[in-house]
Amino acid sequence: MSRTTLTELLQLTSAPVAITFADTAPPGVPHVSASEPAGCGYWRRAAAGEVFFTNADDHKRCPVGAHTHNVTLSPAEQQELMGLVQTMVGLSYLKMEDVAQIPTRRTPMQVAVYAPLASAPVPPDVVLVRGNARQLMLLAEAAQAAGVAGTGATLGRPTCAVLPEAINSARTAASFGCVGNRVYTGAADTDAYFAIPGSHIDAIEESLAVIVRANSALKTFHQERAAAR
Repeated sequence: MSRTTLTELLQLTSAPVAITFADTAPPGVPHVSASEPAGCGYWRRAAAGEVFFTNADDHKRCPVGAHTHNVTLSPAEQQELMGLVQTMVGLSYLKMEDVAQIPTRRTPMQVAVYAPLASAPVPPDVVLVRGNARQLMLLAEAAQAAGVAGTGATLGRPTCAVLPEAINSARTAASFGCVGNRVYTGAADTDAYFAIPGSHIDAIEESLAVIVRANSALKTFHQERAAAR
């Protein structure tokens, strides 16, 4: 399969993003030119064509994202995180017991490499696809057919938790996209996310080719049945 298979089969308008967590930056990959207010802002830049790496400090402007990425925080930064959590609790957006259930990476973050999947300089730990309901339905069917579909519920807030969920489980994961993510990425109200462990990307693409053909044939079948009512 080519590196543009997902985009071509799903007719995506936003490029799939390859993300790799590492101890050090790969040779030749530049450090991000400016830090984003939230980690999902780096998704937007990679989807637009940038290839770069971030370090732990680049993820500290979003305390929740720092939590999901397992960024080591100072006591003052931990206090800022808890202050944000308390604000969310006060708005009834989050319950305190929900915090412990948010997926997080298992190892402290050092470096993250971001790129469009087609330009990934290193094998990805996770591939993030943004698309509409039809496109993600096809991906979900492909994951099921490939035997790598996740068994958990579709995630909501925070959207960045979909990354550790997919990596830790070695299964696909989906997120409807939280309000913060839509602000920082420009995602449309009709967009959602599907995360694929990098080790399963070839199996997903192979299965997806079959699923897309099958859905096309079934669409014609159902249209003919509907017209014959």
